[in-house]
Amino acid sequence: MTKIKLAIFAFVLLLTGADLLAQTKTITGTVKDPSGMPLPGASVAVIGTNKGASTDFDGMFSIDGVASTDKILISYVGFENQELTVGSQTTFDITLAESAEALEDVVVVAYGSQSRTKVTGAISTVDSEAIDALPVTNAESALQGRAPGVTVTNAGAPGTSPNVRIRGLGTFGNNDPLYVIDGVIVGNLSGISPNDIESVSILKDASTTALYGSLGSNGVVLVTTKSGKPGRGTLSFNAYSGFQTIYKRYNTLNTDQYLQFANEIGANIDRPADFLNNYTNFQDAIFESGLIQNYNAAYSGGNENGTYRFSANYQDQEGAVINSGFERFSFRATSQYTTGNFKIGETMSVAFSKTKPILESGGRSLIEHAIKAAPYLNIYNDENLGGFQGPNSAADGQDAENPVRVQTLSDFETRNVAVIGNVYAEYEILDGLSVRSQVGLDFFDGLTNQFTPAFNDDDLGATHFQNFAFALRGSTRGQAITFDNSLTYKKTFNDVHNLEALALVEQYTSKTESFSAEARNTITNDIKELGSEQQAAGSTTFENNRLSYLARINYDYDDKYIVSASFRRDASSRFGANNRWGNFPAFSLGWNIAREDFMNDSEIGTLKLRGSYGITGSDRIADYRYSTTLFSDFVYPVAGVAAIGTTPNGLANPDLKWEETSMLNVGLDFAALNNKFTASLEYYRNQSDELLVDIQLPLSFGYSSSTVASNAASVQTNGVELALGYNDYDGDFTWSVNVNLGTSTNEVLDLGGSTEQFFFDGFEGERVIRAEPGEPLFHFYGLVTDGIYQNQAEVDAVFTANPDQDVVQPGDIRYVDINNDGTINSADRQIIGNPYPDLTYGLNFDARYKNFDFNLFINGVAGNDIYNTNIYDLQGMTRLFNAGVEVLDRWTPTNPSNSIPRYDGAPQNVVASDRFVEDGSFMRLKNLSVGYTFDDTVIDFVKRLRVYMSGQNLITLTNYSGLDPEVVSRAGEVGFDRGDYPQPVSVLLGFDVSF
Repeated sequence: MTKIKLAIFAFVLLLTGADLLAQTKTITGTVKDPSGMPLPGASVAVIGTNKGASTDFDGMFSIDGVASTDKILISYVGFENQELTVGSQTTFDITLAESAEALEDVVVVAYGSQSRTKVTGAISTVDSEAIDALPVTNAESALQGRAPGVTVTNAGAPGTSPNVRIRGLGTFGNNDPLYVIDGVIVGNLSGISPNDIESVSILKDASTTALYGSLGSNGVVLVTTKSGKPGRGTLSFNAYSGFQTIYKRYNTLNTDQYLQFANEIGANIDRPADFLNNYTNFQDAIFESGLIQNYNAAYSGGNENGTYRFSANYQDQEGAVINSGFERFSFRATSQYTTGNFKIGETMSVAFSKTKPILESGGRSLIEHAIKAAPYLNIYNDENLGGFQGPNSAADGQDAENPVRVQTLSDFETRNVAVIGNVYAEYEILDGLSVRSQVGLDFFDGLTNQFTPAFNDDDLGATHFQNFAFALRGSTRGQAITFDNSLTYKKTFNDVHNLEALALVEQYTSKTESFSAEARNTITNDIKELGSEQQAAGSTTFENNRLSYLARINYDYDDKYIVSASFRRDASSRFGANNRWGNFPAFSLGWNIAREDFMNDSEIGTLKLRGSYGITGSDRIADYRYSTTLFSDFVYPVAGVAAIGTTPNGLANPDLKWEETSMLNVGLDFAALNNKFTASLEYYRNQSDELLVDIQLPLSFGYSSSTVASNAASVQTNGVELALGYNDYDGDFTWSVNVNLGTSTNEVLDLGGSTEQFFFDGFEGERVIRAEPGEPLFHFYGLVTDGIYQNQAEVDAVFTANPDQDVVQPGDIRYVDINNDGTINSADRQIIGNPYPDLTYGLNFDARYKNFDFNLFINGVAGNDIYNTNIYDLQGMTRLFNAGVEVLDRWTPTNPSNSIPRYDGAPQNVVASDRFVEDGSFMRLKNLSVGYTFDDTVIDFVKRLRVYMSGQNLITLTNYSGLDPEVVSRAGEVGFDRGDYPQPVSVLLGFDVSF
């Protein structure tokens, strides 16, 4: 009986197995992402078996021997796993959803990245969409108005890097932030095309910047470049072209008005009548409409084991000033490959650029020459050597140069090659524990060529002439190598305890070499090489090295309670042996209140309170300042006779050390209704101590330099930052608006015992920029005007201490006698302006209706002052020059003006005063663009096609009388308009296409 049962059981089993064998089949399918793009390399596995396949280049797969009862698991990096029962289907069309982790807002921080929910420091981010919306040649320009607390001042000249300031001014020296591209420390962002940037993180407080220790006191700008994504290779191309121009002009005297003015002041112009019949507007002559064009191509792709991206960019910008421009070719490659626990990758960019700059001559800017030149002079004269016409001082009574000759006769250009890249390898030793090594390179090679042929601007006599051809060659080459090794441990315990620890060692070495040579040629203009006449040459070499150790711990409990701590120790070769090392700790806390149980039913998704404190440093000083140099032209009295010798240039200071900034930051982040409403509020207070200032030495020391660099000063900066956002993504019409505001005030606390200190070269022999304890840094200092003296009685009422003086007369400017001593002199100077804005702001509005898109971007500043030196040129009237039309209404005994003084008045009329200080506040329509994206069904092989029209700097609202209230700083000088190149108005047409 048992044998019969076993036989029956075996027969049934045989039948069942045969039936199952009969039901196995081959399944096929395609795996796509939510946009419909195929996912090559996706894994499709039959659960519980060893059967499976990976999708091919088109996202397709095929598996044999699959039963209807089997289940398949589809997985791909960055997407949610999907499990399906085979059932009766043989063909599958599978769309994977992006994983929550992939969709989470990730912020790039120092040496890694963090989820936005876990960030406890002050970080602002600017994504590629915001950068792409504003066509610029330099990536720093795209940051303007995009982040609270970040002030960007653009230079209008093509190829010129803007000034970037994060949370105001904190030092007397270099206030530039640190720039890092894909982990590589660089000098600026000029070597990378904005088209290659994925995102920019701006680190502003100690918990984020202290990770860079000696470099973080001015904030950090972290740039992450675009990389390939898993999927079928995508070819994209975008281009735009348009023009830029400068519409605004100073209202200067025309020829008739100029001759009237010259006659009224008794100036003798000894020119024939027909010579005076010309009407030349030199401002119109130097300004033009310049063509701007940009072309960018990129190819990217990859799979779950590796990604790649290659790009090329060409940028050509003709300046809005004649014979100026910027041209750049750039190429970039990035790739990353993973096999098992090992990952390797690289990024490399090469940029070739050429710049034709705006030139100066005779200590005057091009715009100053254009303002002052006599309007009856022709621009060209074929009879003169060089082909230009200029003034003859004896005949014309003035010496303003022909600005067209200044800008066009000289062949002047700079060529640069920039290479930025890194190579890295990462290995996961254990689960959560990985080691990473990276080598970064920042290399640049620049060449300057200048050739100016002989010229003579007037055949009557040489006022402006050069009887030789002049040639100059200069080169600067440098490289910086960053080598870091890190160990990272990242683990989650019991699903709620999240721990990340980092230990890092970093070495930075840089070397810069420069060489320049010049010579003259009195024989010919046809040879543009260095000759043997009056040769001069020189060279310099600078080296800088740093060694750093870093430890960081991040911990959070269920994304609710967050703590972070870091410690960095740096050594820099820029300091004396006694103080070469610096220590930079930082600590931060965060509480995500929205994660608490009592907030479970709330519409508030984020309510995070956070705070940080730490110390950062700066070694942004010149190399070798701790040491003394040699001065070779020192005059020694030897036996009663002057003898030339060499002496130490100044006193060495082996105790020179780090400038340190302690940073306190408190912030609150808010988001509600699924991030429809967002807000962020920050308060910060930074105090910079041990700042380098020049301390006066006793004359008895006998050094050529009368000062020594010492760590003796302190500055405090504080402010508030606010960012607000609203996003509506429902329906055919979607829109979003983001507003950011930032305030910054600073106060000098100490000047090393000094009561005041002046900075930089000043203007017309006067030093105007000043610091004083208790007052803002770099304020303007001068006399305070009080109208114009209308009669002698008003003059006598002020000059009671010197009633017999006859220099100041009716028609001269009246100044306030601050100290009431009965005279006007330097003792009556006081603070007359602050160049740094009280408020910076930006507003960005994006909207879409079906296939149309629209962007409006406004930025501005408020509360800053500008020292407008152009007023001196337009209204100074120290002698005969062309001037503003206002001088026709100057004070005369019969025209008692109270705004424009008399001609050739007292020297005090043009001394530093609030006469030259103006409100620099402005609001600018920075960008306005409209685009249309065609349906992907219009052209079969085109994935995306968008055309657009864009305008930049279209409207500027300001009370400033200069050409542009956006005045860039130079050599640490803040808020001085010396005839700066204004921001041009640009109009562009462009398109984006991808295949």
